[in-house]
Amino acid sequence: MATHPCYIVWDPAMSPFSIFGFEVRYYSLCWIIGLFAGYLIMQHLYKRQKVSMELFEPLFMYCFLGILIGARLGHCIFYEPEYYFNHVLEMFLPMKETSDGWKFIGYQGLASHGGTIGLFIALWLYTLRTKISFAWLLDNIAITTPVVAGMIRMGNFFNSEILGNVTEMPWGVIFAQVDEYPRHPAQLYEAIAYFVIFIVGLMLYKKFPSKVGTLFYFGYCLATIFTFRFFVEFLKEVQSAFEEGMTLDMGQWLSIPFMIIGFVYMWRGFKKNA
Repeated sequence: MATHPCYIVWDPAMSPFSIFGFEVRYYSLCWIIGLFAGYLIMQHLYKRQKVSMELFEPLFMYCFLGILIGARLGHCIFYEPEYYFNHVLEMFLPMKETSDGWKFIGYQGLASHGGTIGLFIALWLYTLRTKISFAWLLDNIAITTPVVAGMIRMGNFFNSEILGNVTEMPWGVIFAQVDEYPRHPAQLYEAIAYFVIFIVGLMLYKKFPSKVGTLFYFGYCLATIFTFRFFVEFLKEVQSAFEEGMTLDMGQWLSIPFMIIGFVYMWRGFKKNA
């Protein structure tokens, strides 16, 4: 990272190291750190609430596959349907078909809204197998989720993607791999917000542990994350051409139902056991 008159120039290497010739990218590393942190937090919650570790063990794989598949399909369907419906294999493979053949590029394009939907489906399937209360599970996952979301946005920052609008603010960042204009580091705004949401949620949990199972924490997570997501979109560049000229972009339209559901469940959970 370097300075540029009064702005920050961001031009990181895409990969900090390689293993057996395979480059490990910062984006993938952030995902791994986020998921591992989420794993440890959920493990702690299971132990604290005296739930068998045998029931905990399969949860990570359900969450990982649900988030990854949902986020990938969400991006392809919500943001680039015309391209991916004509390149169906690229929806599922971390590769791209080029004039020189297939090229490994990793999964470029993951939508948080799709990841949220995928996670819900995965958790529902997990509860069918384990007979754990779906409401109890959603509340515990909600306490954990902001950490994972924050690390994913850190990965977006390293990838110089999901760019903010051009700005004259002194903390503007020039993403050198994209262009020479200082922009809002919208990815960092989101990452910081999600980490704060996690800390506040954890404090609420320690003060009101009896609210677990009322869907209060589930509502809190949706309401806070997607409300912030709605407003931060005003500081972002549009992600797809079809969003040009729209009063609200696709991310904002997709956030509205999550916001409403979140506030409803947060209020209903607050009223329970009061």
